[in-house]
Amino acid sequence: MSQTHIAAGATERTPEQQEALHAIERLVAFALQNKLIEEADRDYSRNLLLEQFGFSEPYAGVLNETVLDGPQPLLDTLIDYGFEIGLIPENTDTYRDLLDAKIMGQLMARPSEVVRTFRHTEQTEGIEAATSQFYELSIHSNYIRMDRISKNVYWTQDTAYGDMEITINLSKPEKSPKEIAMAKLLPPPVYPKCQLCRENVGYAGRVNHPARQNLRVIPLELNGEPWFFQYSPYVYYNEHCIIFHHDHVPMKLTKDTLRRLLAFVGEYPHYFIGSNADLPIVGGSILTHDHFQGGRHTFAIQNAKPEAVFRHAGSPGLTLSLVKWPMSVLRLASQDPAELLEAGNAVYEAWKVYSDSTVEIEAFSEVDGERIPHNTVTPIVRRSADGGYEMDLVLRNNRTNDEHPEGIFHPHREMHHLKKENIGLIEVMGLAILPGRLKEELDSIADILAGDTKLAEAAKTSEHVLNKHLGWAEELIERFGPNLNKEQAVALVQQEVGLKFAEILEHAGVYKYDEAGRQAFRRFVSSMGYTE
Repeated sequence: MSQTHIAAGATERTPEQQEALHAIERLVAFALQNKLIEEADRDYSRNLLLEQFGFSEPYAGVLNETVLDGPQPLLDTLIDYGFEIGLIPENTDTYRDLLDAKIMGQLMARPSEVVRTFRHTEQTEGIEAATSQFYELSIHSNYIRMDRISKNVYWTQDTAYGDMEITINLSKPEKSPKEIAMAKLLPPPVYPKCQLCRENVGYAGRVNHPARQNLRVIPLELNGEPWFFQYSPYVYYNEHCIIFHHDHVPMKLTKDTLRRLLAFVGEYPHYFIGSNADLPIVGGSILTHDHFQGGRHTFAIQNAKPEAVFRHAGSPGLTLSLVKWPMSVLRLASQDPAELLEAGNAVYEAWKVYSDSTVEIEAFSEVDGERIPHNTVTPIVRRSADGGYEMDLVLRNNRTNDEHPEGIFHPHREMHHLKKENIGLIEVMGLAILPGRLKEELDSIADILAGDTKLAEAAKTSEHVLNKHLGWAEELIERFGPNLNKEQAVALVQQEVGLKFAEILEHAGVYKYDEAGRQAFRRFVSSMGYTE
């Protein structure tokens, strides 16, 4: 441990003030060490923080210079002090996060400087180096909260379709009942219009909108249009990025969408990119602002093998494959992105109007004389190992019926105790994002399998938190007995959740993995002029 003496006179301070001043000095040093600021910014950044916390002089003691992995311990010290002096009205996660982002926003380069650095690195070292540097910046600035993300539960599960990835998401802070009530009283957001708008950069936030003073974005052009590139604050996988439109325009899948995806991997060949579908039930959580998600991660869908390969006389350099995957995936591959664009768009246009009543696929329905579309796709684009282009088109349909009012091709009700939300892009690719409530609930199921008869009996009451899992728990007891040791029980519960996730994806597949489903799938492919 090295130490430096800060030579500065100081008035008598309380221990809390001394601790806060020390945290400011160390935080400035952390920002300098991790290239959030430059040496010329040191005094300027310190003075901004001194003003923010009501100090007129810096720390005058011995500075602890232990190297930190992240800024959170120092931020916690400052936020605790900030609460004491009234900088936040309540000591809740929501208000702490608002102050957290404000502090780190004082310790970062301006957006234009971040963009210049990105462009310089891109030109001198390449795009991979530029994105790696920008990703590190997003972590060190605490925009990506690695301290929270590290708490997520993660495991893999071997299935008939490959190794699925399962996460229980614990990284998003929960609001208190009081904060939820306050948020309901606030008027609908006018500025920024949503959490994807470019105006979020530098925004102070409020109870119903996160602070973004530590957010930085990189402009890019797709299809001759202005877009932006940033990282997700809740990275679900390596270098999880978001590409969003310059303007607040709704999501709509068109040929231009596919063109943009191909253009992105042309410029960022080390990343995949995909779009959520553009219809309710099968779409993403934000349909009001056009955006994509990408990153540097190999998902199970990418490793899924083709079960049949087709060709088309009009596209001699292209292959179309049926992929062995619980959802219905057509994989198009070509060395020529222009050829792939035309073929991908032809598949999409054909699917939008295709019906097959033998497998409950109807492209349209009529409601009060209005024709309602039901077919769309979840598109995913990446570069192949040989430098070519691959496009996975995952066929989607958002019809409902009396038996499945939430969606025929949606997690069915027997799965809702684990997952009832939309199956979006990330889960389509084989990464389950399960709600945080499941961490304790699954652990309690494991307790039952390990012989906790009192808990098993309590779960039978309708108000008990485990009651929604009761049928599943009884099935597990019947299959495996109630006398496992805890370690075995935990492993077993995780295994069964992973297998359930594969089954959930099967529910979302429009062509089922049975003889009738595969024949129907081939009929669609043949209808477009493809032959094996």
